[in-house]
Amino acid sequence: MESNDLADFLRRRRALLQPGDVGLPPGGRRRTPGLRRFEVSCLAGMSPDYYARLEQGRGPQPSIALLTALARALRLTPDERDHLFRLAGHHAPPCLGGDEHVSRGLLRLLDGVRGLPALIATDLNVVLVQNAVADALLGEQTRFRGLARSCTYRWFTDPAMRARHPAEDHEHESRAQVDDLRATLALRPADPMAKRLVRALHAESAEFAGLWERHDVAVRRSDRKRVLHPAVGVVELDFDVLATARRDQRLIVFSPVPGSAAVSQLELLAVLGQESFSSFPHV
Repeated sequence: MESNDLADFLRRRRALLQPGDVGLPPGGRRRTPGLRRFEVSCLAGMSPDYYARLEQGRGPQPSIALLTALARALRLTPDERDHLFRLAGHHAPPCLGGDEHVSRGLLRLLDGVRGLPALIATDLNVVLVQNAVADALLGEQTRFRGLARSCTYRWFTDPAMRARHPAEDHEHESRAQVDDLRATLALRPADPMAKRLVRALHAESAEFAGLWERHDVAVRRSDRKRVLHPAVGVVELDFDVLATARRDQRLIVFSPVPGSAAVSQLELLAVLGQESFSSFPHV
């Protein structure tokens, strides 16, 4: 780990960003250019003290998960992200199932979605980053590891995942998940992550195996979803998958029907924040 070089790189990348680049209000006058340290730490989901020690060259070696979060918070390019990993004493992560680096432009689009739950996910249903309203509605979806990173995998293997949706919606959701996964595998038949996911689901879920045998296929571009939330009840939303420059990443935005109860429910969730999800089963 090159502590001094890592510290210098972090400071210089931070100095290049303005609040508007990451969806933050401009705030008052700044004595130095760029974001403040605490703003970067909040964007990366780490403590301000830990991030400050990294910039001072005296912090412990950051984990791969923390480096990934920092790369997104600082809007690094793929080359800059790989450099960050090497400075921290790690190999850059291999690109299995598509490169999971999110571009600056796509992150700016996510930052521009205000008041609505929105997230960026891969075509294997791995959530890469989500906004604060999505945190409050769905809970933190980026903390999982291994195959469990895929929401599709958890849908068929983790009862807590299904507990977030009314029972009468389960059959439709299962079919939509399988049809979309088959469409992804057809686009990338040699992808090791996609193949591993399908094999594991065949072995662990009879429901999945039965639906897979139907050989139905459909890219999920829009749908309606009902979410059971512990603080505000059943939230009914439409969601749309917005076109991006990359076919293996999706910007997904949830929106309420105008005049529906979901409008006020989202407003309340925006105020309550992620604390409103603390009593919900772990998913």
